[in-house]
Amino acid sequence: MEARWRSSAKPVQAPKTTKTVSFEEVSGKASSSEALPLSLHLTNAVFFSLFFSVVYFLLSRWREKIRTSTPLHLVNLSEIVAIFAFIASFVYLLGFFGIDFVHSLILRPSTDLWNSEDEEENEALLRKEDARKIPCGQALDCSVTSAPIISAQKVVDEKPVKLTTEEDEEIIKAIVAGTTPSYSLESKLGDCKRAASIRREALGRITGKSLSGLPLDGFDYESILGQCCEMPIGYVQIPVGIAGPLLLNGKEYSVPMATTEGCLVASTNRGCKAIHLSGGASSVLLKDGMTRAPVVRFGTAKRAVDLKFYLEDPENFETLAVVFNRSSRFARLQGIKCVIAGKNLYLRFTCSTGDAMGMNMVSKGVQNVLDFLQTDFPDMDVIGISGNLCSDKKPAAVNWIEGRGKSVVCEAIIKGDVVRKVLKTSVESLVELNMLKNLTGSAMAGALGGFNAHASNIVSAVYIATGQDPAQNIESSHCITMMEAVNEGNDLHISVTMPSIEVGTVGGGTQLASQSACLNLLGVKGASQESPGANSRRLATIVAGAVLAGELSLMSALAAGQLVKSHMKYNRSSKDVSKTSS
Repeated sequence: MEARWRSSAKPVQAPKTTKTVSFEEVSGKASSSEALPLSLHLTNAVFFSLFFSVVYFLLSRWREKIRTSTPLHLVNLSEIVAIFAFIASFVYLLGFFGIDFVHSLILRPSTDLWNSEDEEENEALLRKEDARKIPCGQALDCSVTSAPIISAQKVVDEKPVKLTTEEDEEIIKAIVAGTTPSYSLESKLGDCKRAASIRREALGRITGKSLSGLPLDGFDYESILGQCCEMPIGYVQIPVGIAGPLLLNGKEYSVPMATTEGCLVASTNRGCKAIHLSGGASSVLLKDGMTRAPVVRFGTAKRAVDLKFYLEDPENFETLAVVFNRSSRFARLQGIKCVIAGKNLYLRFTCSTGDAMGMNMVSKGVQNVLDFLQTDFPDMDVIGISGNLCSDKKPAAVNWIEGRGKSVVCEAIIKGDVVRKVLKTSVESLVELNMLKNLTGSAMAGALGGFNAHASNIVSAVYIATGQDPAQNIESSHCITMMEAVNEGNDLHISVTMPSIEVGTVGGGTQLASQSACLNLLGVKGASQESPGANSRRLATIVAGAVLAGELSLMSALAAGQLVKSHMKYNRSSKDVSKTSS
């Protein structure tokens, strides 16, 4: 209910003290427990003690009878007395407390009664204000304004209180009580923003924690329904910085990087500058194929081998490709590699997926092939459509060796003058550090695809900014960084080889407004109209180029002993976080 308030010289304000308005205060009634005389308090204490004492006594006696195999219906005098005492105390407690609870449910005033009482109170206040209303001065605003009415169970605080409608309040109470599942709000309400708001309020009441720092407004919740995030309550803000221009294959790119790590964007930007001053970098796509590897099981190892030979026979590949390619107009089967483990067979399918990252696409194609194989191999038991030979979101040698997604190599020759003036180090120092750190040090650590300084830093930042799957940073950051003195030791040749960059420009988070804007900045938004897959392949080369810039700058900082100094300057906040509100 919305009331209209007239502003005057002394406007009516809600109290600034925190107070929970209870049902009893709204109805003007006190609960029975608040009006108990002292004798009733003592009586209640006696019956409470009697109730729990006889319960303990009877349970002890019955446990003893069970232990001695004595029938439970055989009772002595003390047990009979205890049973009667239990019944009497139970009836007393039920009558005293139970009836009061039932009354509070059955005789609760209706919402109409609350509204009518509020209306009467507001009308009285308005009449009182009109009686003492003074003429408007030039600086006073005498326009009619609305003021919210604080209803029952609403906490009044100094901070602005966001009031919910009566219908929303009932839904929130149902979620808190557990009678309405939170995940069903979008389908039931048909309003994703409203569903997120209600879920957020219910979560705050359940946990008792404030979500004031998590923004809710300013986001299109319809855009994530059914594809990006379930049960949203807001969104996290991550700053996006720009590194560049990165001169790659003769074209300049401003690389968006979403990160909360100070110095990362500045360092990558310095690497881009060094590359640009040296004539730019070049990158080459070596391979493009997403993988999925189901695991199937047979009764014997021989039957598993029979399927392996069938799948690896070139004469059968065309038939399998036709079955696989039915899943999508972009999916094209490239090959199947089989690995035996006893009577279990792992089938690693590789296919091109256009401009999509392709995990769903390849999974549908694999399912088509498995259904087709059931005809000739009815004893094949499909254990799982993913058997971890893919290998997705995990560091794995198969990705490092065979590749997954886009395999890219990127290189540049950095002039000696640029190394000294921009990077503040020398070619000899960089080559030595790379050998001892990225190669020997990583080998000593038993690294798997981690022969680099910080490739994952750049990959993660670009992935988050452009709507990629951040978890695939694991295999996408597989990288080996090589450095060598060239041109009689005057210049530096640097390269990064990344065999499993998994990116897409359509689907998933790429369609969100912010991420789509970052893809548009790079000129790779959406699907390529000229050549399917061209945009995603270009994005992979940009990722490799950004990694090259990041590797060059960080290694230079390490060689020059500038790492700690730069992080103390750019990665330390002067804000006193102890004084910020929680």
